[in-house]
Amino acid sequence: MSGTDDVTHIEEALPLEALPLDAWHRARGARMVGFAGYHMPIQYEGIMAEHGWTREHAGLFDVSHMGQISFSGEGVDDALEYLLPSDIKGLKPFRQRYSMLLDQDGGILDDLMVSRLGDDAFDGAAIYMVVNGATKYDDMGWMIEHLPDEVVMNHMADQALLALQGPEAGEALAALIPGTADLIFMQSGLFTWRGVSLWISRSGYTGEDGFEISIPADDVTLLADALCDLPQVKPIGLGARDSLRLEAGLPLYGHDLSPAVSTIGADLGFAIQKRRREEGGFIGHARVMKELADGPGAKRVGLTIEGRLPAREGATIHVGATQVGEVTSGGFAPTVGAPIAMGWVSLPHSAQGTALEIEVRGKRIAAMVAPMPFVPHRYRRKA
Repeated sequence: MSGTDDVTHIEEALPLEALPLDAWHRARGARMVGFAGYHMPIQYEGIMAEHGWTREHAGLFDVSHMGQISFSGEGVDDALEYLLPSDIKGLKPFRQRYSMLLDQDGGILDDLMVSRLGDDAFDGAAIYMVVNGATKYDDMGWMIEHLPDEVVMNHMADQALLALQGPEAGEALAALIPGTADLIFMQSGLFTWRGVSLWISRSGYTGEDGFEISIPADDVTLLADALCDLPQVKPIGLGARDSLRLEAGLPLYGHDLSPAVSTIGADLGFAIQKRRREEGGFIGHARVMKELADGPGAKRVGLTIEGRLPAREGATIHVGATQVGEVTSGGFAPTVGAPIAMGWVSLPHSAQGTALEIEVRGKRIAAMVAPMPFVPHRYRRKA
């Protein structure tokens, strides 16, 4: 054997893994596809119907492919502040933050959620992290390489993860677990349901109010059944999850984010708090500071598109004869009633209202840089 072609062939031949809810999805008529190494449901009734249901009621998403990781040990905060650009020391118990792993050049290796635990959750660990499913093993390898021996990292492969999203998610979850009604956006807590411990955060990936629920995989079917027995809740697939997050202006790793792009260009500078900018001490700090001072070479922007033809990932963006960027996510937005996109464009052409053209199927279609989100977020920020 020699060459990368052989390695690629072996990787492609690896069988997809089954989620803890695999049989549950199939019994409910889900169309299953391969994603991030797993068989996953892309739709049940149809993407448009599921998208609309989530915007109006509550949708249940199986996101058990995501990587759930806990950290403990002496110096864990210092160790994670070297790996992450966010303020970990200032993170209070039961609170969480959006953050990223950066490489030595400041490129984005992954985006993630990080929480301060409490109430002896997850065997008394200090920090809980959720990373993307497609990158979780690379992420863990990178962190092992850079963590000191005193810090223990535990991949919680026996935990499933559900996301309940939509304006009726709070009412629905409170019907089963009353204490969750007190949570606000980016707050977490340890709860018990039928004797099972659940770590629940008020957060999500749709722009709607909602929750993410970490539960032992052996118990997830009972909880999924109980939630979907409620009149507000239906199961929702990956297809609607993607259209919902695009309308919400939320980037997807591997498409809108990659090692080739930067935190500041991605408009994610909010994840780097003032103290971290001033003190540095994290991997990739030099590029962050340079781009804060001088500006990035390109920016992630929202795009509204004239007409009904959607622009997909890889479509080139132009001003006259000059290519100035590329679409990284795009499609028809059911709530907006028109095609929208997200892409990267050179800094001089990134201002809101800038007229651009996108090449789609050999034609140029008119587009304009637009503010994100395309649909306002409805997070519950106050009790």
